[in-house]
Amino acid sequence: MPEGDTLFRAARALDRALRGETIERFETAYPALARVELEGRVVEGVSAAGKHLLMRLSGGLVLRTHLRMNGAWHLYRPDERWRKARSRARIVLATRAFLAVGFDVPEAELLGEQDLKRSVVGRLGPDLLGPEFDLEEALRRLRARPDREMGQALLDQTVMAGVGNEYKSELLFICRIHPCSPVSAVGDAGLRKLVEKARELLCRNVAEPMRGAGRWTTGSMDPARRAFVYGRTGRPCPRCGTAIAWARHGSQARSTWWCPRCQPLQQTT
Repeated sequence: MPEGDTLFRAARALDRALRGETIERFETAYPALARVELEGRVVEGVSAAGKHLLMRLSGGLVLRTHLRMNGAWHLYRPDERWRKARSRARIVLATRAFLAVGFDVPEAELLGEQDLKRSVVGRLGPDLLGPEFDLEEALRRLRARPDREMGQALLDQTVMAGVGNEYKSELLFICRIHPCSPVSAVGDAGLRKLVEKARELLCRNVAEPMRGAGRWTTGSMDPARRAFVYGRTGRPCPRCGTAIAWARHGSQARSTWWCPRCQPLQQTT
């Protein structure tokens, strides 16, 4: 599933290409979307809310999409060759200058603004990439379930929106927290550091100089050193040399990496 910074960059690119433009053609594989007349509407803006991409259209409509594991939005000029098969296109939105194509998008719906607030988007926690990110509210939501394991709490988008599986493992390593440690064992200072670091890393990876350059959590621009532990099963920890551990974690069995020495399991005292 794409991380919050991936959705932010996708929304930014779509917004720059489509904002203020009139929809000249709209095609979709979703019958519910096809029943609404979108040709002639103006794209008023495109933004990301956590891992949801929101395209606001004139007339008070919002096209919400969620990409999950395999979905992607591409932008093309009208005569440009597509990089994926046309059979995989689920949404095609054409303006005078661009085609926005949603490939393999598994989740899409048209909502009014009030319906959007009552949807899953309205239940999201503070957005780590939001201009008015509420640190204290994110901390309050984390503390609300003190017995929950940290690896699961970080992925809960109703706690704070934007952290995905890669950031989960990297953040816990940076802050020396075992993924199975309960929230209550980390303490207020540790939780605050973790949330502040999460916002710092996501914001760093959507900064303009980073655009299109991938994702770094280490600060190194060496492509071989983008991550500390993510995807590095059995390789030496960059801090202590211990072999990086891997396991499936939580109710969704998400892959998790950590250093057994640098991230000792903590228990509530």
